[in-house]
Amino acid sequence: MKIVRFTLLSLGLFLSIASPAQDFSNNEQLQTFIQEMNQKHNFDTDRLRRMFDDTRLHQSILDAISRPAESKPWHDYRPIFVTRDRTSGGVRFWREHRDALQRAEEKFGVPPQIITAIIGVETRYGRHAGRYPVLDALATLAFAYPPRSSFFRKELEQYLLMTREEDLNPLKQKGSYAGAMGMPQFISSSFRSYAIDFDGDGKRDLWGNPDDVIGSVANYFHKHRWKPGQPVAHKVKVHGKKYRQLLDNDLRARYTQQEMLDNGVILPRDIPRDLKGNLIELETDTGPEYWVTWHNFYVISRYNHSALYSMAVYQLSELIAAARNN
Repeated sequence: MKIVRFTLLSLGLFLSIASPAQDFSNNEQLQTFIQEMNQKHNFDTDRLRRMFDDTRLHQSILDAISRPAESKPWHDYRPIFVTRDRTSGGVRFWREHRDALQRAEEKFGVPPQIITAIIGVETRYGRHAGRYPVLDALATLAFAYPPRSSFFRKELEQYLLMTREEDLNPLKQKGSYAGAMGMPQFISSSFRSYAIDFDGDGKRDLWGNPDDVIGSVANYFHKHRWKPGQPVAHKVKVHGKKYRQLLDNDLRARYTQQEMLDNGVILPRDIPRDLKGNLIELETDTGPEYWVTWHNFYVISRYNHSALYSMAVYQLSELIAAARNN
């Protein structure tokens, strides 16, 4: 975890930007950004200024990004996403969109339960896709949130390019407090790179077209090298103390099975011997729980770089698949 330190000057700048005025009228960073968009991408400066005159800073966005769900322990995080409601909703979603999910698996190799679980975790199958204007969210974080201003400034650039390419009104799109959009909550750069028109109507609609959503999520995983037929994770037992040296924040599957065995990890016997894995520890109400995660778990984490998120998606996907088969 990175520790960000602010000088008194930068803190003062932050407080002044996040003033009760709740607009960007005197923000020098925004004016520089507008000029850059004109020079790099030929956007009209007057049009951008008028657009940003209608853009608002939200203190609630700054509050939300400072307390992400992924900062919770697993025993508090899991009940948010791995629930009966999301499981039954996933079964319904699978049944309603069976054909598109089957086509996505055939084309990209990603199982229907994984695609469904992503949409379930992100937006409860489209029911909660975000209430903030995306432009407000990205501008707030680009120009009033120093810890990640560089990232969100790039996403704001990508958003303006995306809305121009897709012929969308930048002021009208809604999303999360972090600017993620539609049923699968793609950020702007992901939309431009991975969203696809999966039903052939000539549009990439991640807000109201489940076929495009399904195809785009599958394409995202395919482009991040999902390996069809391979496992995601296995709950394991450990012994001794050497296993602790395998625990870190890197979710890449980089340890051979022999290395894990040598360090006290008890592995399942039916795993292909050439698969590499990683060891994670989850905090439960009754003590630590250990899982070996494989390459496909790492692929899930490309959607959200968190072991908790990836495990929630995996466990929800397993519940959805089991409930559908009952």
